[in-house]
This record gives sequence, C-alpha cells and structure tokens, in this order.
Amino acid sequence: MISGTVGPNREALVRLKVSGPSGEEQEIEAVIDTGFSGQFTLPPALISKLRLTWLSQGQAIMANGQLETFDIYAIVVLWDGRPLRIMAEQADTEPMIGMSLLFACKLTLEIVDSGLVTIERIEVKT
Repeated sequence: MISGTVGPNREALVRLKVSGPSGEEQEIEAVIDTGFSGQFTLPPALISKLRLTWLSQGQAIMANGQLETFDIYAIVVLWDGRPLRIMAEQADTEPMIGMSLLFACKLTLEIVDSGLVTIERIEVKT
C-alpha cells in the first residue's frame, strides 16, 4: 500500500522514490491527477538531475483544447515496495501520477485537511 495526505491546496499527495539509469535516487512528492490519462509527469530539472533516458515524443490535447508535444523518458518508480519501470512525460509542473499508473489500484481519499490518501493494489479480472 502507498499512503499520503491531502495537502493545503486540496491535492492528493504521495511521496515516492524515483531513479534514473545510473541509479541516482530522489524522493519526490507527486500529485494524483485523475484527469491525466498517462502514467507520470516530471519537471525538466528533475529529468536532467536523474539523467533519464529519452524514449520518444508524444502529443496530447490539453484541458484548454490545445495540442501539446512533450518528451517521454524512462524512469524507475518504487511503487508499492517494488521497482517499476514506467514512462514519464516532461511537463512544467510538479510530478503527477496519472490514471494509467493507478490502473489495477484502489484509490481512497479523505478530502479534509491532512486527510489520508491510500493506493492499494486490486485483482483485475481479464
């Protein structure tokens, strides 16, 4: 289980360890964004610090209707106690967790000041 808190701006926040290909580790605070269908975003400074491997470019239509192009990098996230290799999109914002990373999980939010945030794995029937 991954746990966090609801922050003062009413954002669901969790702390995660991330690492790059050379083993550089960084503990970060990430916002859970249920409106983001991707896996993960990271700001350019953190991508540079971790020396992440560039994979490709992607495009998405943003909430304002504009088409954005962004770079995609490989990163390892310690997810529920296990290292997980995922794709991170570069974005000029704080790290964000998207719905694709939350797939096969139960997300519980206590939406009050310092409320509990939990992410638990669930069985998915195929």
